[in-house]
Amino acid sequence: MKPAPGKALDRRHVARGRRRTLGGRRTLAWLVPLLLAAIFGVSWLRPQGGLRTDPPAGFATTTEASRRPPAESPPGMAWIPDGEFSMGCADPREIPFGGPDPMADARPIHRVRLDGFWMDVHPVTNSEFAEFVAATGYRTVAERVPRPEDFPGAAQENLVPGSIVFTPPEEPVPLRDGTPTAHLRWWAYVPGADWKHPTGPTSSVAGRDRDPVVHVAYEDAEAYASWAGKRLPTEAEWEFAARGGLSGAMYSWGETFQPDGTWMTNTWQGRFPLENTAADGFTGIAPVGSYPPNGYGLLDMSGNVWEWCSDWYRPDTYAQAARQGVVENPRGPAESFDPQEPGQPKRVQRGGSFLCSDQYCARYIVGSRGKGEVSSGTNHIGFRCVKDP
Repeated sequence: MKPAPGKALDRRHVARGRRRTLGGRRTLAWLVPLLLAAIFGVSWLRPQGGLRTDPPAGFATTTEASRRPPAESPPGMAWIPDGEFSMGCADPREIPFGGPDPMADARPIHRVRLDGFWMDVHPVTNSEFAEFVAATGYRTVAERVPRPEDFPGAAQENLVPGSIVFTPPEEPVPLRDGTPTAHLRWWAYVPGADWKHPTGPTSSVAGRDRDPVVHVAYEDAEAYASWAGKRLPTEAEWEFAARGGLSGAMYSWGETFQPDGTWMTNTWQGRFPLENTAADGFTGIAPVGSYPPNGYGLLDMSGNVWEWCSDWYRPDTYAQAARQGVVENPRGPAESFDPQEPGQPKRVQRGGSFLCSDQYCARYIVGSRGKGEVSSGTNHIGFRCVKDP
């Protein structure tokens, strides 16, 4: 789930729309195949069901070099080989579970060539982030007192640390009403919410070591990556890895949302945003390893939590890339621009979250794009890292 297409969710925007608050179980059944993949390579780790032998219209065949890494893989990381693929998303609106958004900013589909890299098998977890905080004393953006210049007119007593939390309304609400703030009906800035307190000051991550860490702003994710000797993935690297060697598939596991009736990801079932039936096993975040890996042995490349990428967001990025033929190792545009919110710097986010629904947002579709204001986190945004050989 994201705000209405083209609307980044940032704490300034939520604060303005709310007051404004500032002013006014499953087990790790997939661990064994992942360990085997680390030893023997992952070329055989192909999800079954819903696969096709020819790329869909607009896509060309994915090509890749050897899947055997050039050196021993770092702990918890999978090798993503050199390769070339078709990047982007066809209009999914006529497809089951495709949602109402044409995904126009994910076109035109274009060719990209990448050098190989390692990627974290799963998003950074609470326990991993806690290790970073213990070693460095780092305080996330959500734990810091907001700066008055970021919230002009806000009373000093309301400038308190906090973050944005999904807060379901008590009655049905329109998902779109022709305004840019419809999504504020189910989001609130909650004082005291942060990575250690994901739904507010009385909540805790105790017993949730394997959950992805959330409430991380872009600079928080960058700080962790630097400490770990890694970096954040580019948008192209993220999508190539998420596709797992498949050519133009709708999802990271194939063409069918539920192959043979199997849940492949953590999303929203039921009437959004009022009721989540948890048919996939979870009403909120799922521990990493709760669903099958993709063809590269990566977990949670769809749903569960959004993931930061290093690229600045622009809706015309793909149009610019398509003019270049095959683009090699793209790093994204030089600056951010969102015509719906000019002046708000945004980075690309990928993968969707446990709040994604085909009623409102279907960005569990592998080629689709999200975006986020860089100083904001929420309880459905996390990240993972990559490392160069």
